[in-house]
Amino acid sequence: MRETKVVTNNKKARHDYFIEETYEAGIVLTGTEVKSIRMGRLNLKDSYAEVDRGEIFIHNMHISPYEKGNIFNVDPVRKRKLLLHRREISKLLGYTTQKGLTLVPLKVYINEKGLVKIELAVAKGKKLYDKRDDIAQKDAQRRIQKELRERQRSY
Repeated sequence: MRETKVVTNNKKARHDYFIEETYEAGIVLTGTEVKSIRMGRLNLKDSYAEVDRGEIFIHNMHISPYEKGNIFNVDPVRKRKLLLHRREISKLLGYTTQKGLTLVPLKVYINEKGLVKIELAVAKGKKLYDKRDDIAQKDAQRRIQKELRERQRSY
């Protein structure tokens, strides 16, 4: 059996949003898009998902055209349908109608069966001071780790 291979992470999403809940969804793709994703030619920056008529679509996800794809290549930033169960979609619709909650992709990966999956998060936007707090915590954690490494070397 294969292992799960993470193709790309959306680091900006964890910086800009509080993650409330995550879901795994499939993506409707063409063959050349799958080949391009397997090569790692995918960008999640500024992408988001929204519920439209009982279906979920992801917008602004950039999949670079496959070099050997010629006429089978499609628009790199077209909206793509996500595959979820009906009850999950209705639950996500309820979340997105609440004030301040949105759907953002966290990562795209290839699962054990070779299928391309996306981890979708229900997220709430951070304020500027929240982002500053996170940066300060990470900086403090880095200093602590550095100090521990230096103490271990001295012994």
